[in-house]
Amino acid sequence: MTLEFLVASAIGVLVAGGIYLALRARTFQVVLGLTLFSYAVNLFLFASGRLVVDRAPIWSKDVAEYTDPLPQALVLTAIVITFGMTAFAVILSLRSFLESGSDQVDGDPCENAVRNADVETSDADEPR
Repeated sequence: MTLEFLVASAIGVLVAGGIYLALRARTFQVVLGLTLFSYAVNLFLFASGRLVVDRAPIWSKDVAEYTDPLPQALVLTAIVITFGMTAFAVILSLRSFLESGSDQVDGDPCENAVRNADVETSDADEPR
């Protein structure tokens, strides 16, 4: 019972952290959030095969009880897919940063810079 609670808590913390980081305005934090969320999904898939100790993962004639190998295979496949997705997202965000000069994901950084410059010049024109 304690192991299941620990795994469920870890999944919850990873999902919460992943969602928090994925909703941030910077690309690196979004990539980290998606990665944390994928770790939570991997842990959930692994736990769905029942958490058992001291059982063989592969069936043979001399083994009476074994664990289900399907969740383990799914997690291994998901790890490879997550690595590829993360590499693609990092390269995409790097290209976006190099072309735009900003790593903001929530709007046009040039528009915000012009708006901030207008506010600074209007404050400088007023006498103190």
